[in-house]
Parts: sequence; structure tokens; C-alpha cells
Amino acid sequence: MSTEHVLDHRPSGHARARIRESANKVPEVTVYFWIIKVLTTGMGETASDFLGHTLGPIPAVGIGGLAFAASLVLQFAVRRYVAWIYWTAIVMVSVFGTMAADALHVVLGVPYTLSTPLFMIALAAVFALWYASERTLSIHSIHTRRREFFYWAAVLATFALGTAAGDLTATIGLGYLGSGVLFAAAICVPAVAHRGGLLGAVTAFWTAYVITRPLGASLADWMALPGRRGGLDWGLGPVTLSWTVAIVGFVAFMAMSRRDVQTA
Repeated sequence: MSTEHVLDHRPSGHARARIRESANKVPEVTVYFWIIKVLTTGMGETASDFLGHTLGPIPAVGIGGLAFAASLVLQFAVRRYVAWIYWTAIVMVSVFGTMAADALHVVLGVPYTLSTPLFMIALAAVFALWYASERTLSIHSIHTRRREFFYWAAVLATFALGTAAGDLTATIGLGYLGSGVLFAAAICVPAVAHRGGLLGAVTAFWTAYVITRPLGASLADWMALPGRRGGLDWGLGPVTLSWTVAIVGFVAFMAMSRRDVQTA
């Protein structure tokens, strides 16, 4: 079974042909998809913290919000999947989603024990509305403006939920490395459950998608933060830069090889 069949399902026959002709707006689910996704989550975590410490929380949120909006406008404007446009939008969702989750805790004082279930409810609401409207949550059918809207609403909610969940585990005694190990093990569960016939493809995909956020963020924080906080003390700036370079490299490879373009 190929990677793209592991964590999401694909329509068959004429349905796949119609999706291809309608220019599906998201990439194929391959091993590269998951690698880039984890990299964007870690980069978003450290970039958000770096901007917050450098510019201050309010200017950072303002700039992050504008960049986030601009990236989504560009993503919605194109008529087909374009690797660098799509992944730029994902990066900005990661940065701004982290800022939104952190603002609830730092600025408004909402504890992670409360924000985590709140974001979980928000994600469930997005999925419920999406399914009620479209009768599917598959990412292999994002070829209408409405489905694209639901898709990005779900992506934003998963980032906020993953951020809160990762911070919650890190602050209850596991630390960043321990949290990274925990979520690395957790992300294998939906894939194994799906292969064993215990979990549907779409449910498995979105479960793994949520887990990528705390996985990447925990590992990036472990690399960047000082030893007194359980980190390697490599610094927010260097870690953000190195993960950005890795993202650019993988996205460039995808753009040239087109291995992530969905085909019938």
C-alpha cells in the first residue's frame, strides 16, 4: 500500500478524473508531505517566539496576521495546487496559529487545560459543518471554493489545538524532549490503526495531522530553548533559520519533481 493511501482515501474512477480536471488545491499525501508538515510546525513555533521576543507580542501578532491573510489570499487566488504558494500558506498558518494559541495563555491567562479542549471543540465544529455541507472530509476533493474554505479553517484549528496540546504536555512534567517522544509515538497510532482496519482513512489522516503540530513544535523548542528549560540552547533564530532552509529545500524538490501533484 502506498503512502498516499495510508492516511487518507482517494476517490476512484470518474470521481478522480473530475477532481483532477477541477484542479485540486492541495498536495498528494506522501512521506514528503508529512516531513514538510512537521518542519513547518517546528519552524512556526520558534518563528512565533522569535518575533514575539524581538518585536513585542502586539506588533508580532499584527505582522503575523497580515502575512497570514496575504498568504491565504494568494492561495485562494490560484486555480490549482502550486507547491510554494500552498506551503507558504501552511507556514503562515503555523506562525499565526501559534501566536493565537499563545495569546490566549499569555495575554488572556487562559490555561492550557482549558484552551486545549476549547480548540478541540472548535475543530470538531469545523468538521461537523464541513461534513454537513459537503458529505466528505477528504483532502482529495478540495476543488471548490467552499471546500477550500472548510479545509483551511480545519488546518488553522488543528494548528491551534496542536499548539495548546503540546504546551500542555510540556508544562505538566514531560518537558520538550519527552513531549516530542510522546507525540512521535502517538503519530504512529492512526497509521497502524488504519492499516489494521480499525480506523477510517479520513479520520486517520486528520488525527495524524493534528499530532504533527505538537510533534514538530516540541522538537523545535527542545533545540532552541535554554538548558534551564530542558532545551539544547541553540537559539530561536538559528533553529527557525535552519528549519526554514529545510522547508525550502523540500518544497523546491516537490516543485521540480511534482511528486506531490495529485493524479487520477
